[in-house]
Amino acid sequence: MVSAADNDSALAGKGGAVTVRAPVPLFRKPSVIPGFGLTLGFTLTYLSLIVLIPLAALILRSSSLGWSGFWAAVTTPRVIAAFEVSFGLSLVAALINAVFGFLVAWVLVRYNFPGKRLVDALVDLPFALPTAVAGIALSALYAPNGWLGKPLNELFGLKVAFTPLGIAIALTFIGLPFVVRTVQPILQDLPAEEEEAAASLGASRFQTFRSVILPAVLPALVTGFALSFARGVGEYGSVIFIAGNMPGLTEILPLLIVIKLEQYDYAGAAAVGTAMLGVSFLMLLILNLLQQWMRSRHAR
Repeated sequence: MVSAADNDSALAGKGGAVTVRAPVPLFRKPSVIPGFGLTLGFTLTYLSLIVLIPLAALILRSSSLGWSGFWAAVTTPRVIAAFEVSFGLSLVAALINAVFGFLVAWVLVRYNFPGKRLVDALVDLPFALPTAVAGIALSALYAPNGWLGKPLNELFGLKVAFTPLGIAIALTFIGLPFVVRTVQPILQDLPAEEEEAAASLGASRFQTFRSVILPAVLPALVTGFALSFARGVGEYGSVIFIAGNMPGLTEILPLLIVIKLEQYDYAGAAAVGTAMLGVSFLMLLILNLLQQWMRSRHAR
C-alpha cells in the first residue's frame, strides 16, 4: 500500500510540483460540493429574517416596560394561571402521546391487518385538518349534549367540554402525529434479529423491550415528546372552542396574548410572549440535552 507521503515523494521525484492542499478548518467537514461560505451566509440570513429578528423585536418591545413593569405584567394571577394551564396541560398531553403514540407506531410497523393504510393515513389527519375545524368538532363531540359528552356526563358525571380535561384532549389530538411519525422510522430500521437473539438467550418480553427496543427508540421518543409539547404550548385554534376560556381556569396563554392585543396593551402582550418564549426555550433546551446524552450513551 502506497501512503500519501510516498505518493508525494514520487511526484516530486518526477520533477513535478507537489501541490499542498490547504488544511480543512476544524469547524466544518470536508465536502465535494463547494460553496460553504455562500450556503452559510444564506442560512444565517434566512434564520435572521424568519426567526431572530422577530424574536428580537418581541424582546425589545417588552423591554420598554423596564424590569419592574415586565415582572408585574407576567406575575399577575391571571397570567400565572394561564401559564399553568398552557404548560401543565401541554405536558400532560405530550406524556399521553409519548405512550400511545409509541403503541400506534409499533402496531403500524410490526403488524399487518385490514385497513392498515387507512389507519396510517388517519394519523396524519391533525396535520391536514384546520385547527379551528378540529376545535369545533371536539367541542360538538364532548359538549354536554354531544355524542360522547352526554353519556360521559350521565354515566360517570364527567364533564369534558369547557374544562381542563377538554383542553388536554384537544392537545393530545393535535400532538399525536409528532410522536408516531418520529418513532415509526426508528422501529422500521430496528432489526427483528436483535429481539430474536434476546429471546433465544432467555430474556422475557419485558427484558427484551427494556434492553433492546427502548434504548433504540428512546431518543426519537423524546424528540416526538418535545415536538408534541411545543405544539401544545402554542396551540390556539383547536383549544379555544372546547376550553370555555374562563380566566384562571381554562384560559390559555395564546388567548391571553390576543386579549391584550385587542385591549391595545401591546407591551403587556409582548411581555407575556417573551416570558412564554423563555420558558419554552429552557424546557426544549433541557429536552435536547437529554436527547443528546441518551444518544451518546446508546452509541457506547
